[in-house]
Amino acid sequence: QVQLVESGGGLVQPGGSLRLSCAASGSIFSINAMGWYRQTPGKQRELVAVIFSAYNTHYADSVKGRFIISKDNARNTVFLQMNSLKPEDTAVYYCNTAPRPGDYWGQGTQVTVSS
Repeated sequence: QVQLVESGGGLVQPGGSLRLSCAASGSIFSINAMGWYRQTPGKQRELVAVIFSAYNTHYADSVKGRFIISKDNARNTVFLQMNSLKPEDTAVYYCNTAPRPGDYWGQGTQVTVSS
């Protein structure tokens, strides 16, 4: 059974930082690239970061230079370090396989950037 559990979101001021975590079931973590997606009301879910390996990562232009994706293979966990946060980063953040997500989605974690 696929399990994706996101955590680490919260309210942060512009310019602040947050670190998101996603615990994924081993079956998908070990054989797939993983990514972080985000969604705001009325908009399609957006892929913001992908990790194929420690040395092969990709980012959406909107977060490049500010976000860093990493993973801990031993813990089947993917992280998203978010720095220099902007109000437009406000969204629910999800993890899933990437660049093509699976059908199952976790509950996501809300990130709100506001003063």
